[in-house]
Amino acid sequence: MTPAKNPHDGQTLDEFLSEEGILEEVEAAAVKRAVALKILDIMREKEVPKILMAKQMRTSRAALDRLLDPENTSVTLATLTRAAHALGKKVKIDLVSA
Repeated sequence: MTPAKNPHDGQTLDEFLSEEGILEEVEAAAVKRAVALKILDIMREKEVPKILMAKQMRTSRAALDRLLDPENTSVTLATLTRAAHALGKKVKIDLVSA
């Protein structure tokens, strides 16, 4: 008896995720995770505690926690820009070919 052929054999990860209807969701989660980790890295490097970061951003500690939560993909550009400014950085967004 021959084993069943894998229907996804030879398919790229992007093709698989697209076929499953979750490509955009997975990409958004990956970008948010990278952004959250980058902000945390800079905060640690500059020794900026969360309470001071929230104050510099003119927001609550809870809002900062949402920004730093890699699972929470809802973040506004305004919040991201305030976080970058509080750390002496600027946001740079680039759209590239898919």
